[in-house]
Amino acid sequence: MKSSEIYTINWKNNLKINVADSLIIIPTYKEEENIKSIIVAIFALRKDFDILVIDDNSPDDTAHIVKDLIQKFPNHLFILERAGKLGLGTAYIEGFKYALNHQYEYIFEMDADFSHNPKDLELLYSACAKKGNDLAIGSRYASGVNVVNWPMGRVLMSYFASIYVRVITGMPIKDSTAGFICYRRKVLETIDLEKVKFVGYAFQIEMKFTTWKFGFKIVEVPIIFTNRVLGESKMSTGILNEAVFGVMKMKIRSFFKSYNLASQNE
Repeated sequence: MKSSEIYTINWKNNLKINVADSLIIIPTYKEEENIKSIIVAIFALRKDFDILVIDDNSPDDTAHIVKDLIQKFPNHLFILERAGKLGLGTAYIEGFKYALNHQYEYIFEMDADFSHNPKDLELLYSACAKKGNDLAIGSRYASGVNVVNWPMGRVLMSYFASIYVRVITGMPIKDSTAGFICYRRKVLETIDLEKVKFVGYAFQIEMKFTTWKFGFKIVEVPIIFTNRVLGESKMSTGILNEAVFGVMKMKIRSFFKSYNLASQNE
């Protein structure tokens, strides 16, 4: 994947002053009802975070709202506009590359729809920055099932998908599809982002699996996940199929890969 051939990138502020050590990546598509509120809520936290919104050519006012907010939060809010819906995984990979190029130490994944409580960002940050973990996962299932307002069928699908992933991969993570995450920089520097296979929600599984195989320290931080109130869910049957059938392929491919940190850093 060569971003220069696929994406159009428009940065409002390319040179930053007093850069925070943490970047939150928020992929968006048709999130005009949520994006302003989530950005304002993050910037109201005690901990300083920068935000990168990656918008996949939303047909609504999502990108325009972000651009207006950039005037209020210069040097801390940024937007990357892409030509269309190119997949969640590719959005995060572009965000990871930006974070690494701009020397962020802690890189977060987060949804725009308030299913993840902005206040929990500080818990994930503490788990990495203060407690020495390399990957902190905001986990719905670390202490039971902590999901609010999801249809029962969706809860069961998500919960048993995580059990399936644990059985197939041997990875001791209870919420393998979680999308609320903090990576320490060295994890993303180690993983070859160009070779990540999945573009949908299975991307979340692949990134955790690869992090685990490299031997990085992972912790699950219990959170309460609340189903979106505004906007549309992006879940589809294709996403589910990728997660179910792709996990077995990922496990088989792992038999032929080296996860040696020393050789990776040569």
